[in-house]
Formats: sequence, C-alpha cells, structure tokens
Amino acid sequence: MAGPTELSDRERQVLEAVIHSYVATAEPAGSRTLSRRFGLGISPATIRNTMSDLEEKGYLFHPHTSAGRVPTDKAYRTYVDSLMRIDPVSRDAQRLLAEEIGRGGSAIETILRRAAQSLGILTQELGVALGPRLDRSTLRRVELVRVAAERLLMVLSLEGGAVRTIFVEVPGAIADGALVEVTLVLNERLAGLTLDQVRQSLGERLRDVSASPETVDLLNIFIEGGEQVFGQAAQPSEGVVLGQASLLAEQPEFSSGDRLRQLIALTETRQQLATLLQARPGAGGLSITIGHEHGDPRLEGFTVVTAGFNAGALSGVIGVIGPTRMPYEKVIALVAHTSRLVSDLLC
Repeated sequence: MAGPTELSDRERQVLEAVIHSYVATAEPAGSRTLSRRFGLGISPATIRNTMSDLEEKGYLFHPHTSAGRVPTDKAYRTYVDSLMRIDPVSRDAQRLLAEEIGRGGSAIETILRRAAQSLGILTQELGVALGPRLDRSTLRRVELVRVAAERLLMVLSLEGGAVRTIFVEVPGAIADGALVEVTLVLNERLAGLTLDQVRQSLGERLRDVSASPETVDLLNIFIEGGEQVFGQAAQPSEGVVLGQASLLAEQPEFSSGDRLRQLIALTETRQQLATLLQARPGAGGLSITIGHEHGDPRLEGFTVVTAGFNAGALSGVIGVIGPTRMPYEKVIALVAHTSRLVSDLLC
C-alpha cells in the first residue's frame, strides 16, 4: 500500500478535491464535477485517470455502480495528516461557546454538559465529553452517614471542592460508637493521600488498628471492599456526557435503518464510550481516529475527534463523534478551541 509521501502532487490535488466534494455533498465525486467545481487545471480525462490510480492505491472506492468515487479511511487519514489546513474559529462561534459554556455554573458536570451540547450544535456532530478521573485527587475528609440499618453513605471530600458519595453495604446495624471510631480512623490513616494511593494501600493502612470487635468488623468491610469503593469514587461522576444525537441522525449517512440503529446503539453503550474516551490523550492532546482505526466494528463508520482539557492537576477529554465524512478542518478547530475554553473555566 502506498503511503501519502508516495503520492504525486497531482494525486494529492485530486484526492483533496474528492474529499472536499464528498464532504460537502455526500455524493460520489465524478471527474467532470471536480473539473467544474475546483478548477484543477487538468482535463476531466486526466482527473479520471488520476482517480483510478488513487483507487488502486486504496484512497478511493466505487460505491455500487456509481461513476464517482468516495474517500476511504486511508484518504481521510492522509488528508488530516498532510493536506488539511485548519480553519480559524469564527468570532461568532467563539462568542457562542463562551456564553453557552460559562452561563450554567462552575460545576465540572455542568460545564461539560453545556460544552458537549454547544460543540455538537456548531459542528452538527454528536458532542461528547468525559470528566476527569479523580485517581490523583487528594482526599481531605471522610464522613460515614447511616442511611439504613444495613447501609452507610460514605462522603469523600476531595481537594478542590469535589465531593463523592458512595453507598457501602454492611451486614447489620452498626453501633454509633463504632461508626464514629471508624470515621476517625479513616481520616487519620487516609486524609492527605490520593484516591489511587488509598485504593492501592488501604488494607495495609487499616490492618493494625487496635479497636473494639465491632469497630474491627466495620473496618474489615473497607479492607475487603475498599479497592472497588475507592475505584468507583475515582470515576467521573456522570460518566460520558453526550450532546444531541438528533443532530447526527439528520446526516445522510443515517438515512437507512441499519445505520440509524448503529448510531442509537453507539449512544446507548456508555461504558464502551467511556473506555474509548479514557484511552484518549489528556492535558491538551488532540486525537483523531477514523473508521477502522478504532479496532471496533461498532465504530467503523465513525470518526472521533477529541482534545484533552485540564481541571487543576486532573484532565478529561471533550470532542465529537460523527461519520467519517466530516469537515475535519472546521471540527478540529472547534474541538481544540472548546477544550481550551473548558480548561480556562475549570482552572
């Protein structure tokens, strides 16, 4: 398979024109259309021959019996890596994003929800966001609150004002004295550690506590289930945040029932989306994965564009999911700008 550096100048010129035409119209690009629309300075016959060469190299393909060609995932990758010129974000778009994202309060969840919605509207794709994992967030205080005879609510106050609440099941009623004593022990042994440090060393830190049998029994519950409890606390509180899927559903790719069902299934698999987004670069990194690059059949028809944002020492990602036929230069600029805006609001 040829790489982008092995393409001639003419092949690169024609490939770029095919991509622009297909992104704009969702129709296979023919040689006469390209000649009329893009002023390439070569005849339709030459364009046709060049498109045939590009097809042989894996950059274009014939859909059904159409005379026109459609870009492949390889074509979009070459475009993103070496042909694309990113559009500047318009002043109107900058103003809309700043107003929409900043008007709903300072909670991370609120900012991300508005950012995903606004980004989706501006790009006409599906806005997505994943809040920061709190593994590296420092635990300030632990409180245990009885909510039922066999259930406690553990309230974790974290550095920066974040709060996580986790239900803890207990085998029976716990005496008030044991509840107070365990709360004191947890604060004495765990405060000042990150949640990741707590999760990895909880058993060691609690095993040598000298206390009443009932207190020890309650501590053992945390020793045995602590890795799961504190691992759960480190997860983003709302998981994946999605914008309006209806914007994406209006695109031509989803006019058929099969593709629309694929889109609906994608929005319903939140855990798989969370796993996908957690693997993206954080702390400002831009990531673009196209079609088969995901290694997941459910995402083969989609492109995912994300950028990392910072929330103090923590990081998350925000971006869009859309069909591989995407105005990359516009989408990438908007995603990058939105990530910077979110970082500014959270820092």
